[in-house]
Amino acid sequence: MLSLQQISDRLEIHDLIARYAHAIDDRDYGALDEAFTPDATIDYSDVGGIMGGLQEIKAFLAEVMPSFSMFQHISTTTRLEIDGDSATARTILFNPMVMEHDGAERVFFIGLWYCDKLVRTSRGWRISSRREEKGWSYNAPAGMSP
Repeated sequence: MLSLQQISDRLEIHDLIARYAHAIDDRDYGALDEAFTPDATIDYSDVGGIMGGLQEIKAFLAEVMPSFSMFQHISTTTRLEIDGDSATARTILFNPMVMEHDGAERVFFIGLWYCDKLVRTSRGWRISSRREEKGWSYNAPAGMSP
């Protein structure tokens, strides 16, 4: 049986993963400061992005995400291991995206996993490391397929 602390930790981490998705989908990259530690490392390179610190990633997102007229980050099925004030998580992401390609609107889909290391801070749980692990894609323009 889970203790109240274990239940609370799990709910807080699931909420953190959802807050990340909402920050991206709302194009509110400043909100990522509440999802990551200031010294976090974030690695999008497996799916064609960059690897860097939080400020580099926020600048990267502000530059590339306007290419997409719409997207949704649907995070689900998290495998979570908590050990005191640290945790690891592997979360499935289903990501439909819309962009103009060859003069027409194109909808494509990407599936990947978030591989996270998390830490409990004085401000709650934060992601200290996130790596996107490529999975699959459907109908993605050439060069964008994981």
